[in-house]
Amino acid sequence: MTLTQMRHAKLWYAGEAHNWPLAAYELDELREGFDDVVAFHGEQPGLPLPPAGLVPVMMEPPLASLRAAIDQQDPAAFEQSFDALTAGCNNCHQASDHGFNVVRRPQPGWFGNQDFTPAR
Repeated sequence: MTLTQMRHAKLWYAGEAHNWPLAAYELDELREGFDDVVAFHGEQPGLPLPPAGLVPVMMEPPLASLRAAIDQQDPAAFEQSFDALTAGCNNCHQASDHGFNVVRRPQPGWFGNQDFTPAR
């Protein structure tokens, strides 16, 4: 999930900078990570609800909404969809007995080594 957290942050910064190609790339990487959760950790004994059932239901709608916002290069829709994605992450954590892991919009300074402005 550490890579998922990194992708979540980089997706936000790319969208905030209106770097739509980078946002699309990070969204694809994030989706691959969710696919891996289902493929490799789909059934985990002891969890109230397995990731294989939670991830597609909770994450697909905000991922699709983010794809549309990025494709349309719509900053307002991106922001709303990103917040829905973040809520989906937190809801999934709650449902899978990992409610101690709370994510939010990234705060400045997490990726000071990357320039998120679009290339010219």
